[in-house]
Formats: sequence, structure tokens, C-alpha cells
Amino acid sequence: MITRTATARYEGMGKTGKGKLSTQSGVLSDQRYDFNTRFENAPGTNPEELIAAAHAGCFTMALSFALAGKGITDGSLETTARVQLDQDGPGFKVSRSDLELRANVPGISDDDLRGLAEEAKANCPISKLLNAEMDLKVTTAAEA
Repeated sequence: MITRTATARYEGMGKTGKGKLSTQSGVLSDQRYDFNTRFENAPGTNPEELIAAAHAGCFTMALSFALAGKGITDGSLETTARVQLDQDGPGFKVSRSDLELRANVPGISDDDLRGLAEEAKANCPISKLLNAEMDLKVTTAAEA
């Protein structure tokens, strides 16, 4: 079993509060997050952006391992995740995480690549965690 940790600290409350996020690895160390970074695009990060990064990274790695399992050793994968935050009564909810994959993978048919991508979308640990409605759009090098 692997356990990863992150810490959020928030001083002050609501819109005037200021937060800092840190991760076990140190990649994030007292990274700013607050109302302005979450809802007004101020410099800093926010939970939805971090979820998007986690989902894109998890899916892309899962697909790369699936391709390696088929003997594919060359190519490139680039995934953008778009996490949607919607009003939910008086609060909010993450309602979607849509993945867009741009793939250049020689030696595999577009249909086989799409099938492996769908499996990676369904089975990467972050997809399972989110269990939100999600879509996957795949663009191969032949279509670009």
C-alpha cells in the first residue's frame, strides 16, 4: 500500500481567508490558494486545478503502461483534463472531468489506441476516485 499526503492550511475565513497547500514530495510548498485563486483566476492554485492535474497524469500514465504492455515503446501522449465546478444548492460540486488526449503512437491502429484509452479512462485510480461524469476525446497523429 502506498500513502501520499498533502496539507492545507487556511488562515482567516471565507473570502478574506488565505490558504497554503503543501505536498509530501515538496513539489507544492506553501502554494497559495484562496477565494481569488479559485474563483477569480488570481495567481496561485485551487483544488479543481490540482484534481485536473492528477486526473490527466493518472490517465496518461495508465495508458502509457497499457501501450507498453502491447509492446509499444515509442510515441507521445499529451492529455488535458478539464474539471468543472458547478453550483450545487448553496455550495458547489465537481460535476465533470473531461479528458482530451493527443496521441502520436506509431505501431498501433487508431481503433486499438482508442480502446486502450477508454480502458485507461475507466480504470486509472483517479478516475475511480472521481466517479464523476467524464468524457474522453482522442486525437491521433493521423487526424491532426
